[in-house]
Amino acid sequence: MYWNNYYPNGTAINPYVSPGYTKFFRHPYNMEESNYLRVVNGQATWTEGGPITQCGIPWSTNEYMTASVGTETTYRCGQTIKVRNSHLPQREVIVTVVDKVPGFPRNKINLHRQAFEALGADLSVGILNVTLEPNPQLEEERWGKYLLEITQTAYPNYNVTDYNFIKRVSLSERQIKETYHFFLKSQATQEIKRIKGNVIYNPDTDHINSFDIQEV
Repeated sequence: MYWNNYYPNGTAINPYVSPGYTKFFRHPYNMEESNYLRVVNGQATWTEGGPITQCGIPWSTNEYMTASVGTETTYRCGQTIKVRNSHLPQREVIVTVVDKVPGFPRNKINLHRQAFEALGADLSVGILNVTLEPNPQLEEERWGKYLLEITQTAYPNYNVTDYNFIKRVSLSERQIKETYHFFLKSQATQEIKRIKGNVIYNPDTDHINSFDIQEV
């Protein structure tokens, strides 16, 4: 996380900065317009999705933990975003951007119904106050994203709420092993699980040799 050009103490000058942060920035940019800000306050709506998306990624990806955003944002197709319920901070999910909609506000996100419900929201509410945080580390770690989707599929009644890149080890010239931890929360009981995922791949061909996930 980058914390450059901030006031050590002062008053927030950007309405999109999460109130949980105590470091404020010199430039009143929206998160989508600046690399300085990562967390923004916004709103979430919900949708049943559809068979066609602007990204060419189905809404069923990642066990329906998916969303659409406005075309004017810098969120990219396939990008992962952590969405947290502002009223129930313990309820959060990581969703994948699968669609883009012209004219949709920059600080809003349209979640698939299942992702909206995973945040503990009743569908009748319609609009939910949330915080949005892109996951650049996961975007850079392509195999971490691959394992995230496998983990979400393997635990359909749980939602991936966070992750940690653990290590990357060279086993040989043609074998690299990467290890990640994923944190899952039960939709029904709020039970938390930690999953360790490993993937071994050929760095020259990007072909996977093997992968595994296990509870730790």
